[in-house]
Amino acid sequence: MPRILSVWSPNWAIATHRRRFGSSPEHPSPLRGGDGGGGLAGPGSLPTAASQLDRSSPPPLAPPLKGEGGFALIAAERGVRRLYAVDPAAAALGLYVGQKATDAMALVPELQTADADPEGDLAALQTLVHWCVRFSPAVAADPPDGLFLDVTGVAHLWGGESAMLGDLLLRLGRQGIPARGAIAGSPGAAWALARFGDGAVIAPPGAEAELLAQVPVTGLRLEPETAAQLVRLGLARIGQLERLPRGQLARRFGAGLLRRLDQALARTEEALGFSRPPTPWFARLAFAEPISAPEDLARASRDIAERLCARLAAEGQGATRFELAFHRLDGKAERRCVGLSLPGRDAAAIARLFAPMLETVDPGFGIEVVTLACERVEPLPERQIGLETIGEIAREDGIAPLVDRLANRLGEDRVWRAAPYSSHVPERAVVRRAPFAPGAGEGWRRDQPRPVRLFARPEPVEATARVPDDPPIFFRWRGQLRRVKRAEGPERIAEEWWRRPPGETQPSHVRDYYRIEDETGARYWLFRAGLYDGEEMPKWWLHGLG
Repeated sequence: MPRILSVWSPNWAIATHRRRFGSSPEHPSPLRGGDGGGGLAGPGSLPTAASQLDRSSPPPLAPPLKGEGGFALIAAERGVRRLYAVDPAAAALGLYVGQKATDAMALVPELQTADADPEGDLAALQTLVHWCVRFSPAVAADPPDGLFLDVTGVAHLWGGESAMLGDLLLRLGRQGIPARGAIAGSPGAAWALARFGDGAVIAPPGAEAELLAQVPVTGLRLEPETAAQLVRLGLARIGQLERLPRGQLARRFGAGLLRRLDQALARTEEALGFSRPPTPWFARLAFAEPISAPEDLARASRDIAERLCARLAAEGQGATRFELAFHRLDGKAERRCVGLSLPGRDAAAIARLFAPMLETVDPGFGIEVVTLACERVEPLPERQIGLETIGEIAREDGIAPLVDRLANRLGEDRVWRAAPYSSHVPERAVVRRAPFAPGAGEGWRRDQPRPVRLFARPEPVEATARVPDDPPIFFRWRGQLRRVKRAEGPERIAEEWWRRPPGETQPSHVRDYYRIEDETGARYWLFRAGLYDGEEMPKWWLHGLG
């Protein structure tokens, strides 16, 4: 069963404004947490808490701004300036989101205000998404003030879901970002419990219905009009909806209500837009003290590769892509990727591929966490070496490592092999394939030999023939005259009929190819483009050598 973690910052806009400008709008200053670092809106993003701190309790709410009037952000809506966000001090004085700014200032003259920046808040939320990759490889933004993390199969790296959730909330709280969180079997249940639960909530598998029974219906993420109508009818709790006939609910409130109810109770799946595809193949190493020396980075990459490859071997799986991430103290992550031409799980080989890339890793003030995730996972059974598998073993253990080194150093698109393609046009009869990609069972025709080297673009030549349909007796290429000793042809090739312009029935591009050998023994592949129809003289071209 999936496990989803929902994080909600009750006042995300206020928190990001404080981190961007400091605690006073009149005297901006960078806000730093208890363990240093920059803000989400600036370079460095989210610093982390000390590893020795207690992970079991949720963080306290950030203190309000100084001053009796509190603080609020203002945004223009249809030409009217309204409160976009208010801090706890302003809310305690009766101010609320959506209130006209003039009314708020009349009620609380001491209110401090600043302009809201919704785009900056969204950018900060995306930065937080990338920072949270240290907790799970699958993180999705939940605008405007939340996140979803797929923590299925990764909570054991922290010693359990409770420790993992407490660590995440503690780190956010120490950076001035008050947050609440919940873990449940569905995104809908986690979303509702994070906002209406008591602090950090962990719903045991299958217990979502019991915990959601007393949650307000607004926890189903309904349209405001639908939620207000339910409350007017006395259906204020999710448990009350569950006891009513589904047919009557659908007729009265539409299918959207039932869909949200089923999503919350884990009866139907909900698609989340993760920043990267979720993968269960994920390993994590945390250090008591930050590391920065190159030899420490190499040792960490080797250790985490052994840990993840051991899991792959236990499940009989292999992968062709591995991503190694070094999470720095200032919140940034240095990521490096390697690819394999064939599925593999050899930790030593993977560490060797990462080794040249470690020289470019900037550890900053130190690296506290290293994560490794693999993608494109597929079954890879154990191989038994025998006489009948010697050829296969030699191919995989001999050529594949060389291909891997070249591809990771030069780029995957620069290492390829030529493969046949079903076309009689020479330049279309070959395509690029991955080095070990399976073939389609096609091959080049033996009765139509082709040159060893085929030019990407034919080069013009000057040729002379005794009669129009004969091969040339000599030709000039690149300024040098070559006399023909032997010739074979012609082989007539026309364009593919389905590529002709509409309404044209006769071929407009005809080539007559000749295989030619000159006095020195060099071989050429020439063709005459066009026909002797009296309108335009054909031209000669050189298309290949050998």
